[in-house]
Amino acid sequence: MRLIKLKEVLHMTGLSRATVYRFMAAGGFPMKVELGGNSVAWVESEVEDWINEKIFKRDDEK
Repeated sequence: MRLIKLKEVLHMTGLSRATVYRFMAAGGFPMKVELGGNSVAWVESEVEDWINEKIFKRDDEK
């Protein structure tokens, strides 16, 4: 298991910081993991699963 920081999440998804947090608040994006202090990260496999779900939905619409 690997934890990734916001910069990598943004790079992987192409989303903005505000969009990631908005999607999280709506329950549509993996939740962050509090690491302590002001440090947070995301579970890489959960972000990858979210991306794959978007791809599968796109392919199902064809």
